[in-house]
Amino acid sequence: MDWIDLRSDTVTKPTDEMRAAMASAEVGDDVYQDDPTTNRLEARAAEVLGFEAALFITSGTMGNQLSLMCNTRRGDEVIAGAQCHIVMHEVGAAAVLSGANIRQIPYENGLPVPARIAAAIRPDDIHEPRTTLICMENALANGRVVPIETMREIYEIAHAHDIPVHLDGARIFNAAASLGVDVKELTRYTDTLTCCLSKGLCAPVGAIFAGTRETVERARRYRKMLGGGMRQNGILAAAGLIALEKMPERLHVDHENARYLATLLQEIPGISVNPEEVEINMVFCTIDRPLPVLESLPERMKEYGMLIGGYEEGQFRFVTNHGVTRANVEQLAKALREVLAEA
Repeated sequence: MDWIDLRSDTVTKPTDEMRAAMASAEVGDDVYQDDPTTNRLEARAAEVLGFEAALFITSGTMGNQLSLMCNTRRGDEVIAGAQCHIVMHEVGAAAVLSGANIRQIPYENGLPVPARIAAAIRPDDIHEPRTTLICMENALANGRVVPIETMREIYEIAHAHDIPVHLDGARIFNAAASLGVDVKELTRYTDTLTCCLSKGLCAPVGAIFAGTRETVERARRYRKMLGGGMRQNGILAAAGLIALEKMPERLHVDHENARYLATLLQEIPGISVNPEEVEINMVFCTIDRPLPVLESLPERMKEYGMLIGGYEEGQFRFVTNHGVTRANVEQLAKALREVLAEA
């Protein structure tokens, strides 16, 4: 069955062009750095993202952890938002892999506050851990976009204290599309970056870690330690090249579909959503129905050929992506209206 899948933009499938490129990809052994397709992807990623060097890696989680491993020693402290991916969705890897402590800063709507970050930087005191990294996200996991001015201010605070900045840019191209700027306008305010190719950009596997040439070479060693020496991974890099070069230009379609969905949901009795808060391809809403109805909603929607995420922290999340058309958005709203009318 061809499902209409709005659970995430990780569910995107490689395009026909990607599949053809993968089938014909020229490959070598990437651990020896002689896979030509991977080398091209890494060089192109560094150019597009505005860094000296880049590394093809398996996932955004690996990229975030590579930055922590490169920038911390055991007992050091990392400043990060309390709801960020590193804290919430990376299985406590910072403690296991780096022995680092994360100082979690709560923010309203997840949007970082430079003054709070500045206040959280540790003094040079033998009793306290050293602050050795500040982490940002853009776009945020809640679908909001961090303004460029906020990124710049955080970057300047960090560098005034000789602290590097890492950007979890899993959806950095979504953020750039939302702000109407080239992606390098955002990446100029970070020292290392993780960028996913396998979310809305449709590559089947992979992410990019970028930074200085020296940092990337350190990360390459840690990548091998983590089991990321993927050998003939040019087959995957071929799809990554297309994801990087061609797919960002269509992300505005996903954003438009998300805003359209929000306006449709707003018209359904019992659903509360603010279209003004839809900044990328994510729509969050609350539904005024008893808990059993909310918990069963994903199963009910399957009857209409729809896959949606579960009820989490009082909300539902719908994520538009390459496989979701404007007509699909209308189908989703119609199905929700019918299901909720029966509840």
